Amino acid sequence: MNIPNVNFPNVNHLIHAYRVAPWRVQRQWIGNALLAVVVFAMVAALYLNVTSRTAIAGREIQDLTDAIASSQQVSSDMQTQLASLTSASAMEKRAREMGFRPVQPEELEYLVVPGYVAPEAVDLSSTIQPQLNALTIPPEYNQSLLDWMDERLVSRSIQ
Repeated sequence: MNIPNVNFPNVNHLIHAYRVAPWRVQRQWIGNALLAVVVFAMVAALYLNVTSRTAIAGREIQDLTDAIASSQQVSSDMQTQLASLTSASAMEKRAREMGFRPVQPEELEYLVVPGYVAPEAVDLSSTIQPQLNALTIPPEYNQSLLDWMDERLVSRSIQ
């Protein structure tokens, strides 16, 4: 196949333009390189932003965890102080310092209130122990598997 020699004026003109001005090709390479650098910088900035936000959130979580631990420590200390202040020996000591003393039996005076009935103590324990034996369990649950199969076979052989 012979292709006729056709002259394309636009193609020849472009080739001639690039041969005459090689700085255009260099400009395209520099533009592409700068575009790649800008894209890389944007991705790096985005990554740095996400990483820094994550680090800040992690640090805030650590600070809050430390604050919780500190609050629990203070609460435990206060509970210990309250327990020591309300112990029987500490209460008795403070009462004696304020002028109180133990009551003597002859100083007691009981007051009878008409119509008052003392509440009865609730007894949650069971006095009746249900005992399970073979007589209280239904016969369906007293049968073994072999007894049941024997009964079924005997009933079928009788029929």
